[in-house]
Amino acid sequence: MKIRLLAVGTRMPAWVEQGVEEYRKRLPRDFSLEIHEIALGSRGKHTDVTRAVAQEGARMRERLRDNEHRVALEVKGQPWSTERLAKEADLWRLEGRDVALLVGGPDGLDPVLTAGVDQCWSLSPLTLPHPLVRLILAEQLYRAWTLLVGHPYHR
Repeated sequence: MKIRLLAVGTRMPAWVEQGVEEYRKRLPRDFSLEIHEIALGSRGKHTDVTRAVAQEGARMRERLRDNEHRVALEVKGQPWSTERLAKEADLWRLEGRDVALLVGGPDGLDPVLTAGVDQCWSLSPLTLPHPLVRLILAEQLYRAWTLLVGHPYHR
């Protein structure tokens, strides 16, 4: 199974890139994580935020693959424990499909995009900086994998 993180935003700080890469290299090939950056919708002083979010959504939809299991990361999504994430990941593997994790920009995900997802997951009710979300996701995916294979990392 391949997990693809489609995230709005580019040019992450070096500490984010290094942290994410550390967890990516620990994951096995059959539980790999790819990061795909989506350009931010144009914003300015007089920009319509709804239009910017729609631009981001359109760019994200272009990158989605037909048979992927789609999971939107939304504040209003379902909160999962690490154990629940491991169970979900195991179910994703059993489905035999790749997974697309969708992270919106500063104003969230396009509602048109979220209407077509398989699941909505909330990392936290807190508002997290988008660079930090990438690092948390990478670490939690690694932790979930260690739970599935009985690796001592989770203890």
